[in-house]
Amino acid sequence: MIALAWRPDGSDGLDADEVLVRRFKSGDRGAFSDLVTRYQDRVYSLCLRWMGDPQVAEEVAQDVFIALYRSLDRFRGESRLSTWIFRVTVNHCKNRRLYRKRRQVERHEPLEGTRPDDDLPARELPHDGPGTDRSVHVSEAGRILQEALDRLDESHRSILVLRDVEDLPYEEIAEILELPKGTVKSRLHRARAELARTLSRIARPEDIFE
Repeated sequence: MIALAWRPDGSDGLDADEVLVRRFKSGDRGAFSDLVTRYQDRVYSLCLRWMGDPQVAEEVAQDVFIALYRSLDRFRGESRLSTWIFRVTVNHCKNRRLYRKRRQVERHEPLEGTRPDDDLPARELPHDGPGTDRSVHVSEAGRILQEALDRLDESHRSILVLRDVEDLPYEEIAEILELPKGTVKSRLHRARAELARTLSRIARPEDIFE
């Protein structure tokens, strides 16, 4: 039998996530604050790419952490903690998008003009090419990419965000989405092709920066 290495923090060779879960289950609710610090940026990033709206992404991320707090005691460790957190995040994003569509909140937003939110300024695109301000153009490219992602179906968006944005391995994506690894790979191929077609329809030649 191979003994686990003893550590002075009492973790007995467990990784940082396992230590957080053990602390939480033992009654140390401060462990959850450490979990939030550890995962808040990645959860918010995932929500933002999924929802396409910073305010809505923040709301969804908050809902995710509330759900995690309520259910962490029941986490059995059958998957990695990160996998479980991302699965909860994906499910919340899917549910929020479905809710917004049912309430007709999710309307197509034109590349230019006013936004659905009255308190936000009108969106304008440059008409004279990228010019000399690379950072502005890069942000426009990111916005166009986000619009293309918004137009994809849920299954393709989820694969692209998890693989190409979050850079998760195929095995973890398969666990998060509860799909065979082979299905993840084939769906990713189709999703990238769909994204390329969508980008070709909404991006103008001057938006492409070499």
